[in-house]
Amino acid sequence: DKSIIKDLPDKIENKQYCNLSKEQASLYQAVVTEVGEQLEDSEGIQRQGLMLSTLMKLKQICNHPMQFLQDDSPFTAERSHKLERLTEMLAEAIAEGDSVLIFTQFTEIGDKLSHYLSQEQHYSCHYLHGGIARKKREKMIEDFQDPESPPSVFVLSLKAGGVGITLTRANHVFHFDRWWNPAVENQATDRAFRIGQKKHVMVHKFITLGTLEERIDQMIEDKQKMADSIIGNDESWLTKLDNQAFKELIALNKNSIMEA
Repeated sequence: DKSIIKDLPDKIENKQYCNLSKEQASLYQAVVTEVGEQLEDSEGIQRQGLMLSTLMKLKQICNHPMQFLQDDSPFTAERSHKLERLTEMLAEAIAEGDSVLIFTQFTEIGDKLSHYLSQEQHYSCHYLHGGIARKKREKMIEDFQDPESPPSVFVLSLKAGGVGITLTRANHVFHFDRWWNPAVENQATDRAFRIGQKKHVMVHKFITLGTLEERIDQMIEDKQKMADSIIGNDESWLTKLDNQAFKELIALNKNSIMEA
C-alpha cells in the first residue's frame, strides 16, 4: 500500500571514511607487491582466483590486522581506525537511547565484534549468523524489538541477517565492510527501514581511504548511474579488469595512512 510506505521516515546514508593504521598499511602494501609479481605469470581461472583472493585479503586488512593475520592477536581499536570510529559512533547512538545494527560479511569479524561490544564495551549485544538455530534467532529478534529493553546492538552476518527479518527497533545501520553489490546492502538496511519504523534511519557505510574500498565505492557510484545490472551478485565483475587496471584498483595511496 503506497500510503503506508509514504509514511515511512527518511533513510539518510552517509559514508564514514577511515584511514589505515601503519600496521595495516604495511600488510596491505606487502599483499599488493606480491600480487603484482604473480599477476604477470597467471591467466584464465588461475588469474581470476588470484584476483578474488587478493580482494579478500585486502578487505580483511582494511577491517582489522587480526582478521588477516588469523593469529588471535588483540582485537583492539588502536590497530584499526574502522573499529575506533565504530566504537565512538556506537557510544553516541546508545547514549541517545538508539539501537543499532552492524552488518559484516565475515563471521570472524562478527564473532570478534560481538565479544568486544558485549565484554569490553558492556553493551547489550546480539549476534546472528548462519549457525544460529531458528528458535534462538526468533528469541534474539523478540528481545531486541522489545520496547522495554535497553538500547541494544545487533551484529549480523550479511548472508544470514540480510533478508526476511524485521529489526525496526534500530535506527542506525552500520556496514562495517562493504558488499560490492548495492542491492544486497540495501536489502540488509531494510531490516530497519521498513513498515513499523518510527524514526529516521541513519545508514553508515565504512570506507577505508587510499585503498581498494575507496576506489570500488567510486566505481559502484559511477556504475549505478548507468545500470545496476552491470554489477553482478558478487565481486567477479572486478576480475574482468586487465592487469594494469587491477593494479591501479588495489594500489595503496600512502597519503591516507594514519600518523600515529
